[in-house]
Amino acid sequence: MLNSWVVMPTCLPTVLRRCHACASGRFRTTGKFRVNANHKLIDVWLLALCADCGETTKITVLERANVRSVRPELLDRAHGNDPALAAETLRDPVVRRRNRIALDWDGAWRLDTGGTDHLDREVIDVSVSFAAPIPVRPVRLIADGCGLSRAAVERLAEEGRLVSAVRLGGRLSGDFTFTLKR
Repeated sequence: MLNSWVVMPTCLPTVLRRCHACASGRFRTTGKFRVNANHKLIDVWLLALCADCGETTKITVLERANVRSVRPELLDRAHGNDPALAAETLRDPVVRRRNRIALDWDGAWRLDTGGTDHLDREVIDVSVSFAAPIPVRPVRLIADGCGLSRAAVERLAEEGRLVSAVRLGGRLSGDFTFTLKR
């Protein structure tokens, strides 16, 4: 029987960027946007607060864009401080590269295994899917979902009792499957 696990975000990730006021490297965002129009040009920023001093930084979403070229639903979502738009903005690689930021997902996701009935089985077939592209180590997911230590999961992989088509070392943010034989 194939079990389905889902990696789900619980909140927005921490933004990694150097603070100009206190030299901290972490910002948290609540999903608030600032929209500024100047004649026919518009700017949209996602606001983030320094985790140490509380200084505000702006993550550029749109810069000096012609108002007619911006989709009205995007502006409505920005004016309404849509948390889904904030999540989409942070996941956009173009926005991250342009603003020179990285994301820290520690504590911002959870694993939904659908119960603990799989823990008693001798052989477990699991399909792991991601609700959002969250980079997580597969060894950590398997350890959390099966109630094992990471060292035990790595040992099972070395012994050939944990089999997957993906490389279990490193980070992964796409769906995968694995089979565990105890």
